Amino acid sequence: MKRRSTLLAALSLWVRPGSAASSAPPPQAWPRALPVPGGIAQLPLGTAAARPTAHDGEVPLLVVGDPDGWTALVGIPLAAQPGMAHISVRPAQGGAARDVGYTIAPKRYREQRLKVAPGTVDLSPEDQARYQRERVHLATVMATFTEPPPQAMHMRVPVPGRRSSSFGLRRVFNGQARNPHSGMDIAAASGTPVVAPLAGRVIDTGDYFFNGGTVWLDHGGGLLTMVCHLSSIDVKVGDLLQAGERYCAVGATGRVTGPHLHWSVMLNRAMVDPALFIPD
Repeated sequence: MKRRSTLLAALSLWVRPGSAASSAPPPQAWPRALPVPGGIAQLPLGTAAARPTAHDGEVPLLVVGDPDGWTALVGIPLAAQPGMAHISVRPAQGGAARDVGYTIAPKRYREQRLKVAPGTVDLSPEDQARYQRERVHLATVMATFTEPPPQAMHMRVPVPGRRSSSFGLRRVFNGQARNPHSGMDIAAASGTPVVAPLAGRVIDTGDYFFNGGTVWLDHGGGLLTMVCHLSSIDVKVGDLLQAGERYCAVGATGRVTGPHLHWSVMLNRAMVDPALFIPD
């Protein structure tokens, strides 16, 4: 029993690359690597006295590890095309940047057809203007990148319940194709408490046209989480939360077909599959 507890505790933290147990750096325990659109690539960066910086274009990336071995974690957008991709890595002490390449494998997601109120698909001019204002604001929220990086990335499921809709589904509302589903839907009754998946800071709250009641958390290093369709919000911007702390409640606000929690995870401004951060 003691050995099992030790193993479980070790899995809650990222695994140090470059251990003596293997000639190749072991993968991060959390999140799991899945280099497909909507997934995460783990890219070993080698040894260095200080943590290097890494970018995908102009977007900073999360780098974890220690001097024995650093790893870049790259969130891959759902819209990414399969094939070769690369990031740019620069030593902490300065100097020339180098490219690190990786391959994005193809993945086909299922399709889901839903019936919703017509006004949430064919927007009125007023609703379209509201959506555009919200979109501009949320772009600044999603660009958040703070230090230090998260010390653990094994997330808690924010609410118990059946997964009613999976990440990456191709959504068709009232016969019209829309963006793929960018989170995990969990069936739960209105008022069910929602807890923080990791320690973090509240960086945005609001009532949005599509998402309804919404809270964004910053966990450091470009790792953000968002929950929406909430019936109540019990925090304000700037509040600090511990993992497992209640901060809102399930609802049916925004564009929904019934009460549930929509949970999204964002890494380097790309929505990625929350299932990669939790046990199967």
